[in-house]
Amino acid sequence: MSESELKRIMINGHLVGIVGLDAAIKKAVQSQSSHDDIAIQTLLLETIAADNYIPAAAYNAYGKALLREFKLVQGLPVEPAAASGLIIAVLGTGCVRCLQMESDLRDILSEMGIAADLRHVSEVQEIARYGVMGLPALVINGKIVAAGYVPPKSDIRKWIIEAYPPPDMKK
Repeated sequence: MSESELKRIMINGHLVGIVGLDAAIKKAVQSQSSHDDIAIQTLLLETIAADNYIPAAAYNAYGKALLREFKLVQGLPVEPAAASGLIIAVLGTGCVRCLQMESDLRDILSEMGIAADLRHVSEVQEIARYGVMGLPALVINGKIVAAGYVPPKSDIRKWIIEAYPPPDMKK
């Protein structure tokens, strides 16, 4: 399995790695005779299940998430995926500035004692899905908070608190 075959998607508020998602979506696009969501969802599930374990209890959630990804690729309207906790993405090709931002984030999260799903998105196609023009970029819980520069640690800390306030700050 190559790194490009593995895609992470949101399922029940958690990022889950799916092998062969791009190929499954391509197959669904080619065999799409109608715009029936159920048929597309079923085809995606059957295709994905060949290379991925899908827990029986999460079968419907996987189906909804796969259909959502299909619609995103097709440019169709979708509802935002529900997030659980703090999800942070550094968008960049792996340059020094991108790596510095990721390092700063790890330091800040450690200082604040916050567990987060921190990932570095370096594949150009996946970066393009965010619609960002400048790199590096920082995305917190689906919201682009910085693009084209490495923000100061104080700004990053502020954005993390806004996205995931400590229990004593929640209203």
